[in-house]
Amino acid sequence: MVRLRAFIAGLSIPCFLLGLILFAASLTPSMIPRGPMAQGVLGGLVMSLGYLIGKVIGLIWLAADLPVIPRKLAVLRDVLLTGTVLTLAVWSITLNLEWQNDLRSKMGLAAAETQYLMTMLPIALLTFSAAYLIGKLIEGMFRWTRAKFYRFMPPRRANILGALTVFTVLFILTRDGVFDRVVATLDESYEAAQELFDTAPPKPANPNKTGSSASLIDWAAMGKPGRDFVETGPDAEVISKFSGRPALDPIRVYVGRANADTPMERAELALAELKRLGAFERKILIVTSPTGTGWMDPGSHDPVEYMHNGDIATVSVQYSYMQSPLALVLETRTGLDQATALMEVVHDYWRTLPKEDRPRLYAHGLSLGAWSSMYATNLFRLVGDPIDGAFWAGPPFPSDFWQRVQNSRQPGSPWVLPTIGDGSIVRYASHFADASEAAADWGQMRIVFLQYSSDPIVFYDPFSFWRAPPWMKEPPAEDVSEHLTFIPVVTKFQLALDMALSFGTPPGHGHAYFAEDYIGPWVQVTAPENWTEKDTERLVAHCDVGFQYGCANN
Repeated sequence: MVRLRAFIAGLSIPCFLLGLILFAASLTPSMIPRGPMAQGVLGGLVMSLGYLIGKVIGLIWLAADLPVIPRKLAVLRDVLLTGTVLTLAVWSITLNLEWQNDLRSKMGLAAAETQYLMTMLPIALLTFSAAYLIGKLIEGMFRWTRAKFYRFMPPRRANILGALTVFTVLFILTRDGVFDRVVATLDESYEAAQELFDTAPPKPANPNKTGSSASLIDWAAMGKPGRDFVETGPDAEVISKFSGRPALDPIRVYVGRANADTPMERAELALAELKRLGAFERKILIVTSPTGTGWMDPGSHDPVEYMHNGDIATVSVQYSYMQSPLALVLETRTGLDQATALMEVVHDYWRTLPKEDRPRLYAHGLSLGAWSSMYATNLFRLVGDPIDGAFWAGPPFPSDFWQRVQNSRQPGSPWVLPTIGDGSIVRYASHFADASEAAADWGQMRIVFLQYSSDPIVFYDPFSFWRAPPWMKEPPAEDVSEHLTFIPVVTKFQLALDMALSFGTPPGHGHAYFAEDYIGPWVQVTAPENWTEKDTERLVAHCDVGFQYGCANN
């Protein structure tokens, strides 16, 4: 009890009130609807950050030797601020349910009947308390270190060196100690979840399947995502029923991370398997980069195989076992290196083939796979003997190529669905547009970006700590709340949480891309022979089970 009183007594009222202002601001809507637990964590984090900002301002005030407010005036200030801030907090809490339900309705979700304040508020308080306690421990560590330096140097020098020492120790522990061990543990845990080696199911009996007894790729080391990709998908019989013409079995080549030791070795293995299966004799060849876990979205790959009557090959190589958000932070370089190696070996071999006999070559990727695929499809792949096109879905915001294209948009076109030049090279698609409309016809190369206007993986802005992202300065898109408002500090953390929540949205929103929205862009990029709008409508109807299942079994 004594410790609790000391804990509370150590709180600065002005700093706490600043934190409470940020908590109230965090209740405003962002891109993805938030439940009470997520809102509680978000509110507690920004509240602790507000408190920290207040403490820093106070330290700067003291260091600058600025006047201190007399005690009586300070008490009056605290009373007035408390009343104002509590009024603001109550107002935000009252409107929070309306804001969240407005956003839920735009995404086709049922309205929430209550805010669950008894869940949200305690979680926010616990989160703030945990952050406050960590701050006090760091402060204690600084005071102890500074006291040691006081023994043999002046106070000012001791303060500076003490702060630098604590910062260095924390950086080393988190980055080179605890951080690395956590990464290694996560990698091992996800590797186990891939069902490698002893837990692998029986290999395919068909010698024309990757991983079969005739294959160059070990089935047991391929991992569950790769085996699922190879074993599922439409076969010639299913495709023929849809098209009404004789069809081919699509070729799917997948190399797991455990199939070879280095990115180049895995890429060379993939090329050898492509040659074994006759992939370079098909009309279409797609080099795709998977998501962080190695997952290949059937909602993307099934439809394009129907479009080309099975006369198509797809190749991919796994680079990570982690979920994409973790891989985005922890294994970015691994994905870029693997995608580059695969594109390099495939493109270098492809360009040696006679142009009239080789397949049309395309790059593809979803999410983190889009980023690595864009990186691999550099200028050298787009000039000289270029690939035929690319289709990238849900490109993450750090993608350099995507950023350059976005910033070259036509003035007046929306940031979430920009117009690039006359549309003869690059076009954009979304849940509301299929990239078919442009001022000019397609040129020799066709590039399409598919991005949902409510996808924070695409539209997160690292600089939103102090400035509004470009899309927030424009009228909101159809599935974005009209109440979304830029708030310094808070917006950055709202969008960061949105990224974590964006995988659980209904299809067509957030980061949940699905078959129906892949079809139009694939038609535009690969131009299927004799394809009509009625064929597109039939394929959309054929794939209407959604992005989770693709179109293979319809």
